[in-house]
Amino acid sequence: MQGPGGPTEDTSGNFTYGGWTVPYFDEFLGNIMTEQMSQPFDLLLGRKTFEIFASYWPHHEEEGAEINRAIKYVASNTLTTHEWKKSVFLSGNVVDEIKQLKGQEGPDLQVHGSGELIQTLLEHDLVDEFWLKIFPVTLGMGKRLFDQGTIPASYTLVDSKTSPSGVIIARFKRAGEVKTGSF
Repeated sequence: MQGPGGPTEDTSGNFTYGGWTVPYFDEFLGNIMTEQMSQPFDLLLGRKTFEIFASYWPHHEEEGAEINRAIKYVASNTLTTHEWKKSVFLSGNVVDEIKQLKGQEGPDLQVHGSGELIQTLLEHDLVDEFWLKIFPVTLGMGKRLFDQGTIPASYTLVDSKTSPSGVIIARFKRAGEVKTGSF
């Protein structure tokens, strides 16, 4: 999941495949993203993803209307303010703050990118739904979505589609504990 959007997005760990999603991003996938972003939502982002978003979306008002309209909750130990409107910074015990956010009325909280934050969410069972985009490429290196610390959990497939470029778009909802058996 590292550096999907460009060569310099995240080169940590000597990652050299930045921009690996770009050859597969077609009109079909663009329409899927538009559909996913058309429902009311707020964002929950890690600092690095927030900074990437903040360098682009505030300067693209029409294209980024939904993102700019959303409240951006940012999990960061270092960043506490930003001029991007509707940015709220979570400090202290981020897990407790996210649990509190999830318990409030309001739109869905979407997480995009935010690899380190995702690990915290997975470790503390704070993911209700995945909107995965599975690209027909293996990189052999880089940050992983399901890394160490991910708790065992089961999900139910709600919807799936495949783009002309071979990207599988799958929506999964949390479905409880992992069940095992034997053949």
